[in-house]
Amino acid sequence: MESLRIIDIVGTAAFSIAGAFAAMEKKLDVFGIFIIAFVTALGGGTLRDTLIGEVPVKWMLDLSSGMIVLLSTIAALLFTRVIKNYHNVLLLFDSIGLGFFTVVGIQAGIALGLHPIVCITLGTITACFGGVIRDISLNNIPLIFEKDIYATTCIFGGVIFFILKKIGLPIMPVEVICLVTIVLFRLLAVRYHWQLPTIWKPDNQ
Repeated sequence: MESLRIIDIVGTAAFSIAGAFAAMEKKLDVFGIFIIAFVTALGGGTLRDTLIGEVPVKWMLDLSSGMIVLLSTIAALLFTRVIKNYHNVLLLFDSIGLGFFTVVGIQAGIALGLHPIVCITLGTITACFGGVIRDISLNNIPLIFEKDIYATTCIFGGVIFFILKKIGLPIMPVEVICLVTIVLFRLLAVRYHWQLPTIWKPDNQ
């Protein structure tokens, strides 16, 4: 499907840029920046493809994914002198990647006839686990394991996806509504500091 291919390209580019700026925050060299961009963009999809038995994984069969990562990372490097706050750029493009890759993962599950819960799980894995690899590689606690609302946005968007699909909405509007919901939900969560409950008390109590 052409729309899904476009979604995949945008998601790959967004996560590449997010990974590049995460690496620049840590002041890695150029090679390190490219590696972090690569694992951020393609790590979740690699895990998804491995789980569903699609091996060799897609980026090994189609070099266009690697080219998207390369070009997106170069673009990010060209703007390093203009952008002052790497973290804000990271959050923006990470949120965009979450929305787009959740849809890609859900559609991968649907193509195999899997249960909606499994499809949403695949969407969440596709969207989140590149970021997990990125954060671990940069010696950070992965966002998915902290109290910030992160994977929850993917699950929420996935539920909306299947509700809209169930009521008979055409697939393209379903995809667009799902990914826009996830991106906006994540950005609002960051902006207004929405967090999941935690059992731990603050250190100063």
